[in-house]
Amino acid sequence: MSKNDKPNNKPKVAPSTHLIAGGIAGFAEACTCHPLDTIKVRMQLSRRGRASGEKPRGFLATGAYIVRRETPLGLYKGLGAVVAGIVPKMAIRFMSFEYYKSALADPKTGITSPQGVFLAGLGAGTTEAVAVVNPMEVVKIRLQAQQHSLADPLEVPRYRNAAHALYTIIREEGFFTLYRGVALTAARQATNQAANFTAYQELKAFAQRVQDTTELPSYETALIGLISGALGPFSNAPIDTIKTRIQRASKVEGETAISRVVKVASEMFAQEGVSAFWKGITPRVARVAPGQAVVFTIYEKVKKYIEAAKAGEFALSDTRSDE
Repeated sequence: MSKNDKPNNKPKVAPSTHLIAGGIAGFAEACTCHPLDTIKVRMQLSRRGRASGEKPRGFLATGAYIVRRETPLGLYKGLGAVVAGIVPKMAIRFMSFEYYKSALADPKTGITSPQGVFLAGLGAGTTEAVAVVNPMEVVKIRLQAQQHSLADPLEVPRYRNAAHALYTIIREEGFFTLYRGVALTAARQATNQAANFTAYQELKAFAQRVQDTTELPSYETALIGLISGALGPFSNAPIDTIKTRIQRASKVEGETAISRVVKVASEMFAQEGVSAFWKGITPRVARVAPGQAVVFTIYEKVKKYIEAAKAGEFALSDTRSDE
């Protein structure tokens, strides 16, 4: 029996550890990568294309335009909404993934198959989308879509901050506006996390087998996170673009979720062409891939420190040991 076929006797990680480690990792990821997300949203919302006769702005041109028009702080619009939701988002992601992964594990060995990890990732992505991500993204996108100049104090935006945007949306459009596009968000998050966790777990297990260790150096964890994080955006870019357009728009009476999707997709194809469905893919990959590198590296490191502290190992060393 090989090392990786042995029963999994590692102690379970407490939910509080997932909360703290995931929250810290998510905060670092948000602050590092949010400007790329703002550029992605602006590119997705841009109406430039076949109908307008204007060539769509590229990644760098969009970023430069935001900085020139709205100052560098414009790249951080909506960050408050992201930070406010990042702790519960990451906590739910990692806790639900571990729960689903454990439920799908072999009862004798405690090991979860790659297919089980994929399903656990689907479940984790869906759970976080419904619980946290969709309301947070509606608020974030409304803030990011505002093209007012931060350099001009007389140019007053519709939404002053995340809290004001949340209050205004609920007051004027109703609570369920926060769940506009939730099916698409769930589909995006589910496919993201299924690809993300499956690739991460498999690449991590491979690296551990090759090096005959259970603890990888941080740079290897970051590289594995970078690769796994890049897979999701390519598989679900059209879903993400349609979702962004839907969440940006105000409520229309009598319009159903399906009719909204069909209407937005049809208009995009007719007015801007098939390439419109892939708008923002460059900054999205540029944001998600390094973001996952940051998340997994910090998450693994903080989790290790917390578990060591709980075990009374305050004198941490760099020697390799089984977790």
